Order: sequence, then structure tokens, then C-alpha cells
Amino acid sequence: MKITVCIGSSCHIKGSRKVVEQLQNLINKYDLLRKVELSGSFCMGQCQQGVCVNVDGQLYSVVPDDVTEFFMQHILPHFA
Repeated sequence: MKITVCIGSSCHIKGSRKVVEQLQNLINKYDLLRKVELSGSFCMGQCQQGVCVNVDGQLYSVVPDDVTEFFMQHILPHFA
């Protein structure tokens, strides 16, 4: 699975660094380092949204306060 987090100006201001850090922690916690590729990307063209997160081609809007919920709903079920 490939997860790409926007780190462009707008998303950076909205907390992309915190989103990346929390995703890294959750990937480590659930031992998914070999199954998930986490990377950053500059502008994804959805600046009006929250922090843009692309998961295997599907675009999501995530804020730092919702990272755990996002992970539990959209990432972890793929590995159950």
C-alpha cells in the first residue's frame, strides 16, 4: 500500500507534519513497515481541503486530530 501525504504550503499550514508523524507511529505500532510505503508530495491540487492524503490513488482530507480514526477506517482494514 502506498500512502502519500501532501506537504505543500497549504497542507503544511494545516498540519501535514503532524499527520505524517502520527501515520509513521501507527505504521510502526501495527508492524506495517514492510507493507506500507509512506511518502510526501508537494501540492496535490486540493488546497481547499484539509491535509491531502492519497492512499493507492484514493484522495482523502485528514486533519491531525483525526489521523488515528482515518488509519483505523481506511488503512488497517486492508491488513486484517
